[in-house]
Amino acid sequence: MPELPDVEGFRKVLESCAKGRVVQRVDVRDAGVLHGVGVRRLRAALEGRRFTEPQRHGKWLLARTGDGPTLLLHFGMTGRLVCARPDDAVGAHDRVLFSVDGDRQLRYRDQRKLQGLWLADDCDVARLLGRQGPDAMAVDGEEFEAALSSRRGCVKGVLMDQSVLAGLGNLLADEILWRAGLHPTRRASDLTQAELRRLYTHMRRTLRSAVAAGCVPPRDSWLTGHRDDPYPACPRCGDTLRRSRVAGRGTVWCPRCQPDGS
Repeated sequence: MPELPDVEGFRKVLESCAKGRVVQRVDVRDAGVLHGVGVRRLRAALEGRRFTEPQRHGKWLLARTGDGPTLLLHFGMTGRLVCARPDDAVGAHDRVLFSVDGDRQLRYRDQRKLQGLWLADDCDVARLLGRQGPDAMAVDGEEFEAALSSRRGCVKGVLMDQSVLAGLGNLLADEILWRAGLHPTRRASDLTQAELRRLYTHMRRTLRSAVAAGCVPPRDSWLTGHRDDPYPACPRCGDTLRRSRVAGRGTVWCPRCQPDGS
């Protein structure tokens, strides 16, 4: 599933491919990814307008058009954004194509179609993002500690709750908790101030590395690099990694590096 680093990568794709360029044609190949807008209105609203500086909040990508409407993109489980040329072969999962001047084409590609595209004015943008917490890359330490210390749920579930913190998903939550040495089922409100500060520090460091990679990289030195191994071992201590479901998601952790503490 695309998480904050992936969506930041898509923001860079949009910036390099279409920023400052005029939308010449919108080709909707599958209207099932459109939410609250039809094909005709989408084309009428965007064709002839120029994409400006794109923005990201959590897992949402905002394609601004100056004083025009904003196109909001969410990538669900399998979505991505690619830059192509209009004469490149169209993939089976290319749902919406945005041809811009300069012989470039921005493509929203998604196999499972669990999310999609919204067209919004400023009020609608505020409404769509109103339930999102602060962006995980932008939140400061005090705001982070206050948000988590007031939650009674398990720390992994709280980290993935987009209304608390926007942008973290399953892979990032496991990676950050492993680095911070915190068990995923610990109650967030029970964490000490020192543990919260350590968690925040490792979240920031993990996000910086992942954003640079454009994904949560499956490196040998990362938990992410071993979670799918047949017999996964902790890259820090060598102990056998455990698997279970926490907060409804498949979870991997190290029993030695992340003691339960209950």
